[in-house]
Amino acid sequence: MPVSNTYVICAFAAIGGGLFGFDISSMSGVLATQAYIRYFNNPISYRQGGITTAMPAGSFLGALCSSFLADKYSRKIAIQISSVIWTIGCIIQAASINVGMLVAGRLVAGLSIGIASSVVPIYQAEIAPKEIRGRVVSLQQWAITWGILIQFFIQYGCSFVGGGPNNPTQSTAAFRIPWAVQITPAVILFVGLFWFPKSPRWLASKDRWDEALKVLADLHGNGDINHPKVLAEYTEIEEQLRFEREEQVSNFRELLKPKIAKRVFLGMSVQMWSQLSGMNVLMYYIVYVFQSVGISDPLLPSSIQYIINTVMTLPAIIFIDRWGRRPVLLIGSFMMMTFLFISGSIQAVYGQPDTTPGSPVTWHLVDKNAPGKAIVAVSYLFVAAFATSWGPVSWTYPSEIFPHRVRAMAVSLATASCWAWNCALAFAVPPLLHSISWKMYFIFGTFNGAAFIHMLLAARETAGLTLEEMDDVFNSNVPAWRSQPRKSRVDDLQKQIEEGTLKVANTHIEN
Repeated sequence: MPVSNTYVICAFAAIGGGLFGFDISSMSGVLATQAYIRYFNNPISYRQGGITTAMPAGSFLGALCSSFLADKYSRKIAIQISSVIWTIGCIIQAASINVGMLVAGRLVAGLSIGIASSVVPIYQAEIAPKEIRGRVVSLQQWAITWGILIQFFIQYGCSFVGGGPNNPTQSTAAFRIPWAVQITPAVILFVGLFWFPKSPRWLASKDRWDEALKVLADLHGNGDINHPKVLAEYTEIEEQLRFEREEQVSNFRELLKPKIAKRVFLGMSVQMWSQLSGMNVLMYYIVYVFQSVGISDPLLPSSIQYIINTVMTLPAIIFIDRWGRRPVLLIGSFMMMTFLFISGSIQAVYGQPDTTPGSPVTWHLVDKNAPGKAIVAVSYLFVAAFATSWGPVSWTYPSEIFPHRVRAMAVSLATASCWAWNCALAFAVPPLLHSISWKMYFIFGTFNGAAFIHMLLAARETAGLTLEEMDDVFNSNVPAWRSQPRKSRVDDLQKQIEEGTLKVANTHIEN
């Protein structure tokens, strides 16, 4: 019997997001171990940047391929395909005998992450009712934080294999075991999805209306195909698809239309600003940051950051549909900008050059206990700010702002933007830390300031509306900064159906 609880479906699908989290920790957790340093010949600067970059580079390609898989084979099957690819990538990484093989494994695993990170939010958004869409799509970000946290502690435990992370003869099991363990969630996701439904909107787009109505009834009407809420949503989907088919415009041509192109740019920008916020810099290279402030064993204090990231995503999941998308983006940008400027200023005032040969950083604090603690505290506050704002909204917003006819392709472009910037940063940050050190914080602080201005002028509120109503929101002549939460017309349809003033004929359903 298929699973029909919306929360269960969306939470389980979010395991696909957790794969990205596993990858982040699988790399950040090994950087300070002697096994990794010795076996791969102490990769720093551009060499380490290249290793880290392989994953987002593969993700970029995977995101571009995702729309084809999601539209042709369904959202659910596309996620299952990503699980298989992830398993192959993890096997290659765990068996790596040199940097080239490690890069190849991360590239393959990245293909999986690119597909999953594009398709999972679409699947969740098309499954969920409008009242909790933000909440359940945000589970994607929460799964990422759990993936980071779980894999970090697996890696932390494995770092003690073979005499500990500081033992020059430490066994390669210190990194092979956690890289192999990453296969587990992908296997669970692949097998479990056989008991989950396909997207009702995808089924409708393939003229499988009887199945679409059945899924809607299971999700929102306790199996009753005549439930007013089910019929109201069914009517909305039917009318939207009829309109799109009358337009007879191909996906690619539609993306170039000014009104859609603006939304595509907005979706790509949200993902871009999320990466340029500086969050993944701290996720990938927090070990380097803590080393620069004089912490000799950075792995354990790094874990606090991952715990904060996981815990502080919860308020956003619970309240995102009440708070709305727009205010969360604006407040998050402002707070992150502030914390980065504070951190960079402290390092500029109290730091000094580090000339230690082979060190990944060239600027550090020596015998500056209070400023060092302040930098660590501000880093934690920055993570908390991201976790409650841009972390969940950057996945939710692009998944809901596009019409069905271009949704998979537009979201794939938005997600590709995420991975393109992630790729650039993963490669560029080690050299930046090595060359301009504390000035890097001001660069990312400025990016957050730019994101604040952009969202202030362009981001419209989407909370509480169905996916079929997004054209009304974005085609409105009201400026974005004056947009207000609107009442959904589905509520009126449901009321009319309940009162008997509107009859819905299930013309596509066989009696």
